Amino acid sequence: MFELVNQKHRKKINQFLSQLKPSSSDKIDKALNEIIQNIYDAIPPKKRISYGRYSVIKRLGIFIYPLLKEKGSDAYDLGSRLYLDQQANPFLRSFGLQLMSLLAEEKGPFKKIINFFEKAAKDKSWEVRECSAGFIRKIVKAYPLEMKKWYLKMSNSKDDKQRRFVVESLRPVADNHWLKKNSNYAFSILQLFYKESSVYPRTSTGNSLSDWMRIDQEKTLKIVKTLANNNDKNSYWIAYRACRNLVKKEPLLVMDILKIDHYKYKDRIFNRP
Repeated sequence: MFELVNQKHRKKINQFLSQLKPSSSDKIDKALNEIIQNIYDAIPPKKRISYGRYSVIKRLGIFIYPLLKEKGSDAYDLGSRLYLDQQANPFLRSFGLQLMSLLAEEKGPFKKIINFFEKAAKDKSWEVRECSAGFIRKIVKAYPLEMKKWYLKMSNSKDDKQRRFVVESLRPVADNHWLKKNSNYAFSILQLFYKESSVYPRTSTGNSLSDWMRIDQEKTLKIVKTLANNNDKNSYWIAYRACRNLVKKEPLLVMDILKIDHYKYKDRIFNRP
């Protein structure tokens, strides 16, 4: 059975931790980079569709974090230093955020940690933005009320990357499994983007509704119908995007809702008979 962090990797990780000293930041960065690359290189080519560097640093953080605690090392100091190092590669910086998310999950310094994610949401690195949107999901589950207030603030950001981050981090993926039974939490925030004019967060909103269509088609379909008849071009665009998967199974239903005779997504075109 394929193991992302195997016994060989664990041996190197333990060697790294035994030599971990705050004063040797360059050596820490080099050692972590090497561990991340070794784990990634060991992934069988056929499995790299499912396992990328995001999966590597996510799993590595889960493995290292409790060992850091045992050693008495400060996960916050290490995590924040790694993220703030603009010269480090984006996956090493993202690994720092993963450590902080695991710390927050255990009721660490929430306000300090969430400030890092607020910065990461508009980071110049696409990889950092994507990884942080995944890692913050642990914090949302641990602090749903506090995070809802934070999301409401972020939804009004002038930065479209931060607005996209809100939507992307609430998609009903595996890390957000708890949302599937608490869909009102996600939809109460998602509704703030139903007239989004910027293509970056607008696309994410349509993609999120498409995901929800697979989980609760009845509820999501009601939203899509409302958006399609909203007399707002951005709402209609989101409704159209939200049907990108449903149209494969029920093309006539989708075309009826959108009041069209043809539906095109990427290189596929669905026509009314």
